[in-house]
Amino acid sequence: MSEAVDKLPLIRLRGITKVYGEGQAQLMALKGIDLDIHAGEFIAVMGPSGSGKSTAMNTLGCLDTPSAGEYLFQGVHVERLSRDQRARLRRRFLGFVFQGYNLLARTSAQENVELPLLYRGESAAMRRQAAQEALASVGLAGWETHTPAELSGGQQQRVAIARAIVTQPAVLLADEPTGNLDTARSREIMDLIRMLNVQRGITVVMVTHEPDMAAYARRLVRFVDGEIASDEPNPHPVGEGADTSVALPA
Repeated sequence: MSEAVDKLPLIRLRGITKVYGEGQAQLMALKGIDLDIHAGEFIAVMGPSGSGKSTAMNTLGCLDTPSAGEYLFQGVHVERLSRDQRARLRRRFLGFVFQGYNLLARTSAQENVELPLLYRGESAAMRRQAAQEALASVGLAGWETHTPAELSGGQQQRVAIARAIVTQPAVLLADEPTGNLDTARSREIMDLIRMLNVQRGITVVMVTHEPDMAAYARRLVRFVDGEIASDEPNPHPVGEGADTSVALPA
């Protein structure tokens, strides 16, 4: 592979706009976004409510389509894909973590984590082994049979993270992943996300309104009124240089 190809971004947005509604009710949520994301980056996306950061995240996650502009993922024009093709891209390359965990209430941690693999048609044996390994990697070995009601908020979010990484995605998209947690549990989750970024090389794009959580990222992108107001490196990410091999407590 040529050096030029090696340096291409994993994700490239060019002139991305998103318009909701018509006429006097029309709202332009994104106003021509340009953004490059390279493999292995850890980016925090910040901005006030209504700034466009969540719309941008939905676009990156193929949960919504832009009104105009180009979205390239590994050089493929995502905006030209069909609904089924976008779904396959999500299943193969993207993992999602949400503020509300989004776990199935009466389903065990093991079964929750297996779910993305079930959608991909993997065998029961493969699903079981991969889910157990994913749960162990987030510090929840031995908790496979517990339901969400039997887990703390931090443990539920770790199950959600295990579910997001069980498919070995290239990108982890995290939308306010610590929004429902106290300070101590929030730091545990951020240490885990940083570990996945550093040790596994998973590209992380995280939406957050909390500066303390954004401080873990190596790059800060701020949205204001549907535009990128600033895009700059974080010179001193939290935990930089720290030992990331220690598993989190259960």
